[in-house]
Amino acid sequence: MTQMLQTQEFGESGDQPALLVAHGLFGAGRNWRGLARNLAKDRRVVTVDMRNHGESFRHASNTYRDMAQDLARVIEELGAPCDVLGHSMGGKAAMVLALRHSEQVNRLIVADIAPVPYEHSQISNIEVMKSIPIEKLTRRSEADEMMAERIAEPGVRAFLLQSLILSPDGNRWALNLDALEASMADIVGFPEVEGRFGRPALFLRGGNSTYVRDVHRPQIESLFPNARVESLAAAGHWLHADDPRGFLASVSRFLAE
Repeated sequence: MTQMLQTQEFGESGDQPALLVAHGLFGAGRNWRGLARNLAKDRRVVTVDMRNHGESFRHASNTYRDMAQDLARVIEELGAPCDVLGHSMGGKAAMVLALRHSEQVNRLIVADIAPVPYEHSQISNIEVMKSIPIEKLTRRSEADEMMAERIAEPGVRAFLLQSLILSPDGNRWALNLDALEASMADIVGFPEVEGRFGRPALFLRGGNSTYVRDVHRPQIESLFPNARVESLAAAGHWLHADDPRGFLASVSRFLAE
């Protein structure tokens, strides 16, 4: 049986294509609710929980071809073509979707990621999350104190802890940590994909982030010849959280063109 991603919808169908939003690693669709509501003033906006995240299905494989196919199935239900926005891991999935299923994508927005492999890994964060005895927790602050011994940045800990579910029925992570750990080489990489996406594409990068650099532009332009790159000067990798107003303005302007 085909497995579908968990979705949440905002706004109503109108003259504009629906906008599909794909979050990054360790995130969830709920992280985008505020921006989705703002973008839904003149269109239907659909956020998803990517596989192995949030309330979506669990699977041993977490490749970008898998994730792109998951998004394609959602678009088939919504009605193609859709505008697609993806951040980080979700941005790579959105790029593979546009390259492999170009007929399903109207406009593409990629937030702070490039179509290249990276050397960083998130294995250490997974190891920290797996080391927390969550079955003994009664408060989220207890987990934060344990994580602080190995993760110094409060913002990173807060982001990861959004996926910690404390419940009388049993505490759990809203993440398939084992599958994400096993798939990390795929997640930080980028697959060989044939084809080009010739429709408009916007690559938004954080001015304080190193994920999208000038050296990446030739690869971006070779795969997305109608792309442009814009920067949000005061933002880092989580640019939609660091500068939500600037992010919303750039996305709205691009979609309205």
